[in-house]
Amino acid sequence: MSDAQMTSEALETADAGKPERTMGRFNKWDTPWLNGKLLTGAGIILAILVMGLIGRLVWDTELAFTGSSPLNLPPVGFENNRGQVGEWAHPLGTENSGRDMLAVLLLGTPNTFLIGAIAAAAGMGIGIVLGFSSGFIGGWVDGVIRLAADVTITIPALMVLVVISAVLRQIDLVTMALLIAAFAWQSPTRLIRSQVLSMKESGYVRMAKLSGASTIDIMFKEMLPNLIPYLFASFIAGATGAILAAVGLETLGLGPQRVPTLGGTIYDAISAAALLRNMWWWWGLPTVLLALMFVGLLLVNLGLDEIANPRLRKASK
Repeated sequence: MSDAQMTSEALETADAGKPERTMGRFNKWDTPWLNGKLLTGAGIILAILVMGLIGRLVWDTELAFTGSSPLNLPPVGFENNRGQVGEWAHPLGTENSGRDMLAVLLLGTPNTFLIGAIAAAAGMGIGIVLGFSSGFIGGWVDGVIRLAADVTITIPALMVLVVISAVLRQIDLVTMALLIAAFAWQSPTRLIRSQVLSMKESGYVRMAKLSGASTIDIMFKEMLPNLIPYLFASFIAGATGAILAAVGLETLGLGPQRVPTLGGTIYDAISAAALLRNMWWWWGLPTVLLALMFVGLLLVNLGLDEIANPRLRKASK
């Protein structure tokens, strides 16, 4: 064998033991947190929120409360059944009281998100405390919490919320969010309890017990950080359910009366027979925003599920 052949074989052998450079560069970015579903969903949600928050700085949102003329104006580039064409002064049109639709959507979108976020955060906070108490302490505490969660989850939440909202004369964003949160703690509680039961016999928890760490330290310093992906996924699922419940109440006319929301805008359109009057922009634009919102939240939830569950992550590759 010649020296050139020996050198070639040696180089091939050395290269065979190394990962390909292209794959090495790819693997550097192939981390659980950089998953396509999560990034796409987060991008959709961020775009909607930025539109709502920054839009207030460049557009007069007072037009969402005070009527402007003319009434029932279509968006720019369209014509209504009375021959009126859209104007740049109201690029998304107006409704039958003259309110500017762009201003309504700029205020209503963040308000709808806020209801979901407050309800999910409150439900998650209750779920963390009850889930850890149930799974870690066990005994009669576990029995009482499980019974309360099982009983509450069988109650038709929407029906109860309809009755309560109808009784209350005035309801604001925070009140509505807290009402929804009263039925949003069961799922986080059951999720956290099941995870705590599987974690409390692990080696690091036993070592913490042997080192004399208190129960609170073990629960919230040792175990809680390992539940972060599950908590994020549960929070997104809770926010999705809360927004859906809020929109359901608002389209029945039982939502906040003094601030615009997407569901409340759809209710106003239904009450004014906008569908029959061919005023599609009044109900169509908030419906599209809600659809995008739910798609974004769904993608984020799927992405977080893949992060928390390695089997799902492998199956999606």
